[in-house]
Amino acid sequence: MLNNHYYCIIMAGGIGSRFWPISRADQPKQFLDFSIQGRSFLRRTYDRMKVVIPEENILVVSLERYRDQVRAHLPELPEKNLLLEPYNRNTAPCIAFATYAILQRDPEAVTVVTPSDHAIAHHDAFNKTLLEALSYAAGSDALITLGVVPTRADSNFGYIQMAGKSEDGRPVKIKTFTEKPDADLANVFLETKEFLWNSGIFVWRADAIRQALEKYAPEITSLWAGWPEALGTDGQQAFVDRIYTDMPRISIDYAVMEKTDNAWVYPAEFRWADIGNWESLYEYLAYHDDRGNALNRTARRLLVDSSDNIVYSTRDDKLMAIRGLEDFIVIDTEDVLMICPRDEQKLKDFLSRLAMPEYEEYR
Repeated sequence: MLNNHYYCIIMAGGIGSRFWPISRADQPKQFLDFSIQGRSFLRRTYDRMKVVIPEENILVVSLERYRDQVRAHLPELPEKNLLLEPYNRNTAPCIAFATYAILQRDPEAVTVVTPSDHAIAHHDAFNKTLLEALSYAAGSDALITLGVVPTRADSNFGYIQMAGKSEDGRPVKIKTFTEKPDADLANVFLETKEFLWNSGIFVWRADAIRQALEKYAPEITSLWAGWPEALGTDGQQAFVDRIYTDMPRISIDYAVMEKTDNAWVYPAEFRWADIGNWESLYEYLAYHDDRGNALNRTARRLLVDSSDNIVYSTRDDKLMAIRGLEDFIVIDTEDVLMICPRDEQKLKDFLSRLAMPEYEEYR
């Protein structure tokens, strides 16, 4: 039987701009399916979490503009479990919103916070780690993140340095956080065996993270004065819209986790990927040919003398014919064809041009 004091917050308000032109402002990454499973990232996250969390205790935080998409992907989600922000203000305000909503229902709540766009395999190992972390958090005020044992020196992920070794399924004190180190430093991290990938999945008692937010991020919590009278009423959305006018944009890592001396990490060995850029998608796509080209299975393609490319099409009726390309990204949608070197900085500079007025219709 699932524990009725266990809750989950699914953060689903990102715009996924790094995956343009597949991900757009009106159809961001969490509502897409990059696999062949026929389920969006959001749907798969919800299905994964309902194995360990009672469905009535799963909350989704998204943007007002995405209300209809969330409802379409999760039709069974109770209306009171859909929390809508007027603007994306990063993870700390999102977590504060959901935490107050949960505390109003259950002062003894223990909460998992998860992004909506991660890929996780080895579900048995994931469930085991999550349940251990929830059980530990229920009896302490520890602020826990799940840290994935790295399998390679990947500079696209954040890293957590452990202050010791894990024993008997207990979390380890966090020593340092490092956000996306360069390749050389990532290699050092891998060799020391002291570092874990920062999964961005958190576990804590709701009252413990509330106290931490009030201590370390009063610029957020001060805006929530009067929340017990506003949340859960007909005036909830008007209250949230009003306070978000002044809400700072800050992540929970910067707002709390890097300031507190009560940050802990659970080492985990489930297969995990933050599908945050094209390089992580390259690893995630289900099909790679013998020349290292990453492809979505449904696309028709003819590749000659081409290697290590990402080739993706949203159309099944169009042939992708490519010759002589190496380390490129080729994306074909109904209204955009993008061909760009598979270089993160070049791609970032290229996509920055979308801000120009003449490309507004394609954003």
